Amino acid sequence: MSNRKGFRQKLILSISILTCVSISLATVQADWFNFSSNISKQDRNNVKLYWLTADGLRADDNLFKMYQWAEEGKLPNIKKLMDNGVYGYSTPEFPSLTSNNIASLHTGSTAKTHGIVEGAMRVEGRPLQEAAINGFHSASKNVDPTWAILEKAGKKSVVLSVPGSTPPEVTKGITIRGRWGNWGFDTPAVTFEPQDNYKMRKETIPDFYFATLDKKLTRFVKTKKDSSLKKSLKTFSAPIKAPLKAHGGTLVAHMIDSSNDKSTNYDLIKLSNSNGSEIANIKEGEWTEWFPITLENNGTPVKSQAKVRAIKLWPDGRFRLRVLYNTLNEYMTQPSNVAKELTANVGPMVDFLDNCLCLGMAPQLIVEPEDRQVALEEAEMSWEWHKSAVGYILKNWKPDALIQDFYTPNQMLVSRWWMGDIDPNRKGHTPEKAKKSWEEVMKMYQGVDKILGEAMQSANPNTLFVLSSEHGTASLYRNTRLNNLFAKKGWLKFKIDEETKKATIDWEKSKVVYLKMAHIYINPKGLAGNFKYSSGSDYETLRDEVIAELRKLKDSESGIKPIRRIVKRENAEKVYNLPKNKVGDLILEATTGYRLWEEMTNDKVVFTTPWATGYKEGIDPNDPAIRSPFIISGPGVKKGLKLTKTIRHIDQLPTILNLMNIKSPNYVEGQVIKELIELPIFTNKQRDSNKEISSLTR
Repeated sequence: MSNRKGFRQKLILSISILTCVSISLATVQADWFNFSSNISKQDRNNVKLYWLTADGLRADDNLFKMYQWAEEGKLPNIKKLMDNGVYGYSTPEFPSLTSNNIASLHTGSTAKTHGIVEGAMRVEGRPLQEAAINGFHSASKNVDPTWAILEKAGKKSVVLSVPGSTPPEVTKGITIRGRWGNWGFDTPAVTFEPQDNYKMRKETIPDFYFATLDKKLTRFVKTKKDSSLKKSLKTFSAPIKAPLKAHGGTLVAHMIDSSNDKSTNYDLIKLSNSNGSEIANIKEGEWTEWFPITLENNGTPVKSQAKVRAIKLWPDGRFRLRVLYNTLNEYMTQPSNVAKELTANVGPMVDFLDNCLCLGMAPQLIVEPEDRQVALEEAEMSWEWHKSAVGYILKNWKPDALIQDFYTPNQMLVSRWWMGDIDPNRKGHTPEKAKKSWEEVMKMYQGVDKILGEAMQSANPNTLFVLSSEHGTASLYRNTRLNNLFAKKGWLKFKIDEETKKATIDWEKSKVVYLKMAHIYINPKGLAGNFKYSSGSDYETLRDEVIAELRKLKDSESGIKPIRRIVKRENAEKVYNLPKNKVGDLILEATTGYRLWEEMTNDKVVFTTPWATGYKEGIDPNDPAIRSPFIISGPGVKKGLKLTKTIRHIDQLPTILNLMNIKSPNYVEGQVIKELIELPIFTNKQRDSNKEISSLTR
């Protein structure tokens, strides 16, 4: 009896031990990044990296309380990273654009070193009327970015949707749709309207032309009524045919009156491909499913996919249609077969809420009230695609580093709809409008949280997680059209095409011009031909006159001066860390809330109220509105710590490299954030066992 009792006690003890072990193992598996932060040098050599930059993701202690939202349980994955890591705020570099700050984040240096001032750069020796250097082209950088540094250290990277990463800079890794580098065959979304709508658009939205028409993001198409097709198309009014041509592919839309109410009442759209095969029937407010379409890249057919949304259908047959195209194709990835694999396993790519050209131009989905819902739907598609892509990449390709950029936060917060409602300082603010918009903005932040959650589930246990952003987003109240001011003074001569509303500058007769985002070019002898920086007494006199005019400029509506700071070119490096061979004769820092705008009009009005309600360019980098979040969690990082001070963007890369035991290149200007690292902090001498990187400058 006693033997049986002893056996039973041993059995119970064994079961208890096994149960405890099982619970412990389950806990580790469920929350595997709760590892010891203080790891060995050898372990640190094997640290993986997941770095997400969410463009325009604002975080501050006053309005966009992202960390408070996380504490409240609204952003559970961000909360988990905070609890298991370090978090705080990071300051962008002037002029706080994506182009120069993505370069600063990924080179650890300022523009005086990496060379990227903004997206469209003018330089001496080239005409001012067109940008000489594309700031998003990877070859425009003077030094290597994160992915090139990691490759030289023997790491394999996947670079997903990161501006400035194409043409691809890695040979052993994978590059997927680096944005705006003039590489590959890019197929952005297009909005189609009938030509009858064009006059209405150009008169009601003056900057609509500059934002979309020139770049063909909105296309006004010829339509045709054909009564002979009434019977075959089952319509009670003559069907209206509209060809939807973009990216070398053609769809055909027929506007149909399906109701027998003895009045003209178009209410249905029949879509077909170019050979007449039916695709789908949709009504206002509906999407089609994704369907195959053949596009054309320089004469070469490209098999792709498209998806159509009927934004609006007027009873008279006018329409506003949105067509999304799969932004993945063999020309947008390296290796080329990656596009096919991701499309098959993740789905056609919706990279971001594709509603503007993103170089400071006005958003596209701002015209009709129905545009707001379309923007929300595209935004959700974008974060769902990025979430699924992260899971697939990490589980199946197992890279040493996944570096990802997500652009939808910027697109939402700079558009017409959301920032205008939630800003309590804006005229017309109401709690009702704010409540609805905050709910929609929160869904976007939760979309970012979902992407992080998928990465945390799918990544290697030895992964360093980083969330940051190129910049935050400030409220925009007024545009300051400086070229109209200069025209009033007789310094700038231009003509407006009455049909297109496009301005043409007479460069020979013009002495002063503002070109985005922060530059004024001056030459008393005229600005025609290849630009050359001027000098001499006439130049200094004119420059002083321009400065005096800018200093006394004031918005009569608010009494606010729109120019906060004026810096001469020779002081560009000292004040803003900008190279003085890629800036204007004057560099302007705008007062927050005021955007400097190139637009010229016959009425020469300087101050206008824009449709967009958010922006970030050309204002004080220390303004809390354009600071961005910084969270880091993983091997070697302290836990549950909020940084005691705001860091600079250029500090992020050297800190990450230190945690991966990789030597920072000699051009890196940022400093390791010692406050967040568990000791020891490795010095360069301690890295001698690593593959040596003697020089990574180009």
